[in-house]
Amino acid sequence: MRALNLLTLLLIIVGGINWLLVGITDFDLVSALFGGQQALLSKIVYVLVGLSALYQLVPFSKALSIGEPMAEGRVVR
Repeated sequence: MRALNLLTLLLIIVGGINWLLVGITDFDLVSALFGGQQALLSKIVYVLVGLSALYQLVPFSKALSIGEPMAEGRVVR
């Protein structure tokens, strides 16, 4: 489960960086790397990023239900 959590977080970060580039420079990195927005590989990446975001809603909602995000609860000082 930890590996899946890390993989989905990585995909969400990739998606976020891609949207940052689209917003700032109108450059779609995923599209550029995989042959355009209509290319099968691009569509797969877009779908995986979206599914990763949906998957991350579960731990996020659990963290909210206990009153604080899990990441903040594990800060080592």
